[in-house]
Amino acid sequence: MKISLKLPYTLLLLCLICLYSCAGSEEAKDSTAEINSWLDQEYEELLQMSPLQLTTQGRKDHYSKIDDMSESGEMKILEWMEASVAEMKEKFALDEIDHEAQLSWKLWEYQYEQAKLEYEFRNSGYAFNQMTGSHTSLPNILINYHTVDSLADMEALISRYAELGRAMDQLVERAKIQAAEGYKPPKFAYDYVIKQAEALIQGQPFDNSEKDSPLWSDALSKIKTLEKDGKITPEEGDTLKSQAKESLQTSFKPSYEKLIAWLKEELPTLETAPTGLSRHKDGDKYYTFRLQSATTTDLSADEIHEIGLREVERIQKEMLAIKEQVGFDGDLKEFFKFVNSDPQFFFPNTDEGRQAYLDQSTAFLDTMNTKTPEYFGLLPKAKLDVKRVEAFREQDGAPQHYSQGTPDGSRNGTYYVHLSDMSAMPKSTMEGVAYHEGIPGHHMQISIQQELKNIPKFRTQLFFNAYVEGWALYSEALAKEMGGYKNPYYDFGRLVNEIWRAIRLVTDTGLHSKGWTEADAISYFEKNSSISAGAIQSEVRRYLVMPGQATGYKIGMLKIQELRAKAERDLGDKFDLKAFHDLILGQGALPLNLLEEEVNRWIRKTTGSGQSKTE
Repeated sequence: MKISLKLPYTLLLLCLICLYSCAGSEEAKDSTAEINSWLDQEYEELLQMSPLQLTTQGRKDHYSKIDDMSESGEMKILEWMEASVAEMKEKFALDEIDHEAQLSWKLWEYQYEQAKLEYEFRNSGYAFNQMTGSHTSLPNILINYHTVDSLADMEALISRYAELGRAMDQLVERAKIQAAEGYKPPKFAYDYVIKQAEALIQGQPFDNSEKDSPLWSDALSKIKTLEKDGKITPEEGDTLKSQAKESLQTSFKPSYEKLIAWLKEELPTLETAPTGLSRHKDGDKYYTFRLQSATTTDLSADEIHEIGLREVERIQKEMLAIKEQVGFDGDLKEFFKFVNSDPQFFFPNTDEGRQAYLDQSTAFLDTMNTKTPEYFGLLPKAKLDVKRVEAFREQDGAPQHYSQGTPDGSRNGTYYVHLSDMSAMPKSTMEGVAYHEGIPGHHMQISIQQELKNIPKFRTQLFFNAYVEGWALYSEALAKEMGGYKNPYYDFGRLVNEIWRAIRLVTDTGLHSKGWTEADAISYFEKNSSISAGAIQSEVRRYLVMPGQATGYKIGMLKIQELRAKAERDLGDKFDLKAFHDLILGQGALPLNLLEEEVNRWIRKTTGSGQSKTE
């Protein structure tokens, strides 16, 4: 019997399409594997240029070194990134890799474009300020990130004391260039920096006082642990102490003395009641860049200002509802005063009170952690610690913050709290801040990102302000869905935290684009929130030295909420909150425009309404 091999035209066409698609799919698979491998190699090369980044990730490559902080050092990295992006475009084709690899391509190029703009505005910021200056961040890395498990590790730490002195000298030179360009911070910033820098060179081995300086105390502790564990002899311990003392005295101290001397020379030239960036040459252009960088959007200062005004009005209506719920007899302003001053809402300003704050925050986080499997498929493996900020960098009323752990889990994530002034740390806001910094906020998001295995490694370490802070603020509201804030005053505190971020949109743009003074911003804050006077001043001064950064929180939160509402509306019964959260967290930090593309793609796939050939 003869079998005909002739196929109907439509069937033949389908076979050809299948063959073409399968071949294309295999080619895409191969190209995707190649670019992912290439990106990992490139990221490793980039990492090798930053000893500090290696250390924060728990690695000990170049353990005795600190990054080149000079302008030429920044240019070297920028030129490398430019060449890397050019090579990527030459070696690979965007339409020949799968969707996930296309996203990696866009992110690798995006971070180069951002670095290029950062370099363009390199003389438009403030190298030293009370919030982000390297004068405190570098010692903090040496104390909290440079682990010592051997004699070699301790010798590397001692070498880093000298390296830190070199890096500080480079940063002072860059600050001088900024000052010559007219970019000088408000006087209060250098007042803080001088105090912080002096605290690092007070005590042993820099003077004859009974107290040990922070770095010396850390060195003694690490050497003692090595001796206790039998990893060095007492004689080797004495040698290390002598070497550490010499390095601190001959390299570290002189660099900080030069920094302090220059800062004091600058003080008479600084403004005591400044406006924001609008007072600087091309300050409007720099602020536009800072807003774009902070929000990953093209929203203008005026648009952000208006969003803030609307959000303040909306949140105050919710605050009034809680005021009525608890039966408070008075207006909202009087309720603010009550919550901000009544002793029941504060722990004692004692060591016992500080420990109680830490213990209660830990308890909130432990409870929330038990509920995460109901709302998330992706869960972090990393543990979380709750700690008080070290004395040398602690500030009254300064905001709490999160410090990420290592990708391998060898160092836990840490929620840091400023507890020097307990009157600035109300119980009412404590619960929401714990969720923001810990679970389901920063610790959960950043830990999951670092633990992701299905993306190139560089994406596990990316940071986009609007995404990261937007998620953390979204988490404060999500925590209510998860059973948090059983105390109505603590739910009010959640709204205090949220209106705080809405006020930031108004005050940050007011300061930097509308000519507001510090007093103007403080006045607006006082009229619209129950935050303590000390916290308000600390916040406004933060905005003055970190333009734009504070706008990312509310803009990011609103975008995530908007995308969730769209998904709920479009998917109806098919909407799965766990799946939505896993989508948001499962690809690492993204600029908001790319995050929106990913949610829209997920909606299309879930509804079966079409997808691209690379999806």
